[in-house]
Amino acid sequence: MMNRRELVVAAGAATVVAGSRMALAAGLGGVEWRCTTQTAAWVSLQGAEWTAAGSDPFGRDVEVRLDRPLQTMVGFGGAFSEKGWEALRALPEAQRAAVLDALFAPGEGPGAGLCFTLCRTPMGANDIARGWYSYDEVDGDFALDHFSIANDHETLIPFIREARARQPDLRLWASPWSPPTWMKTNRHYAMTPAWPGQPSNGLKPDQVGKEGQDYFIQDDRYFDAYARYFRRYVEAYAEAGIPIGTVMPQNEFNSAQPFPSCCWTPAGLARFLPHLGREMEKVGVTLYFGTLERANADLLSRVMRDPAAGPLIRGVGVQWAGKGALPVIADRHPDLAIWGSEQECGTGTNDWHYARYGWDLMKRYLLNGASAWQYWNMVMPTGGMSGWGWPQNALVTVDGPTGTVRFNPDFQVLRHLSHPVRPGARLLPAESFTGFENQLAFRNPDGGVVIVVQNEMAAPQVIRAKVGERLLTARLPADSFNTFVIPGRLL
Repeated sequence: MMNRRELVVAAGAATVVAGSRMALAAGLGGVEWRCTTQTAAWVSLQGAEWTAAGSDPFGRDVEVRLDRPLQTMVGFGGAFSEKGWEALRALPEAQRAAVLDALFAPGEGPGAGLCFTLCRTPMGANDIARGWYSYDEVDGDFALDHFSIANDHETLIPFIREARARQPDLRLWASPWSPPTWMKTNRHYAMTPAWPGQPSNGLKPDQVGKEGQDYFIQDDRYFDAYARYFRRYVEAYAEAGIPIGTVMPQNEFNSAQPFPSCCWTPAGLARFLPHLGREMEKVGVTLYFGTLERANADLLSRVMRDPAAGPLIRGVGVQWAGKGALPVIADRHPDLAIWGSEQECGTGTNDWHYARYGWDLMKRYLLNGASAWQYWNMVMPTGGMSGWGWPQNALVTVDGPTGTVRFNPDFQVLRHLSHPVRPGARLLPAESFTGFENQLAFRNPDGGVVIVVQNEMAAPQVIRAKVGERLLTARLPADSFNTFVIPGRLL
């Protein structure tokens, strides 16, 4: 958790111009070392040795291969939400600014934050919305005469504007959780009844949907209207000063949920995507497939094989059980960008155990080709719950009545990657020689190298990492996350 001084520093970070990053805290030899344990976050440590590697072929635990750069990183970020903005709005202005700075503003020092550069926003209601809405609920409005994003001007748009004020180059992508209800065969925003103990969502027995069927009406007239609905959304956001760079056609297209959702088959998506692609081309928006949340790469491959739909897809968003398909996706579709589109939201515990799991998820995605990582809830109120009864983890928890802000363990662990690793960085192989398998390495566009290492052991552990012709040696505290930033001038 940030102390009062760190919050003040984070608030001031908004004045730092992106690209003119402050000088690195100088450790021995100019290497910066930041460490997080369960009881202390982002602590600057000294004592890392930066020496000549020597000729001993066994004199290292890890070798960072500068000569074998892998995928180019697009960025790290989270998802904008209505409940998140409501939580922030409950804070006094200075505290709200400090939280926003900690999420988005560039800068160094003890209050350095996440420096998010790529974020997700929902098209219409999702499970963290105030309630159900779409941008056009007038039955049969194929001309979209009643299209309106008025709801978003109350919540999502102010949130995004505050983020972009701190990170002007923030990139955005969007996906819907449900089309307007009149475009669906069951004519309801949900696909399954409310969970036990939750208020009814009004779904009737004959409206219940299930995985593996298309619930969007499979008709060209509806496809065309829905594609233009996407374009109207992009245009409306552009008028509000917010560029949307990428869209995905459906969040979790296999999931029938009690909250906004819509099941599609690969064949149904393949029929829709040419319509969507034509409209997105008119507004310069890139089309990704997803989000995929099943461990079945065939769901993607079937669409990629479609001669009309496949060539339109530039990437894929993967989340939840979709992680099981990552190796196959990377093998079958090596030219397709992979984005980790949603970190699993947990059960509201916001604890160290789940932060360690989040690290394992990030590592799994990045080592299987992902070039972007998206957290889910950036901000939630105390006891944060989805609108449909699912307790939620968040990077930041806000208690509006008391004005208390808690930067959760997920925030602290994600910072070890999102803060130092810049868009355009290349993932580097960090090969193990003595059993170390818990590290990631990157080379930033400025030539500097970032090494992130978890010591999962209950005792301190020494690591020797060979980088080029130099050797980084450090004694990692027990149960810790460690980031080493090596300036390019030292390599």
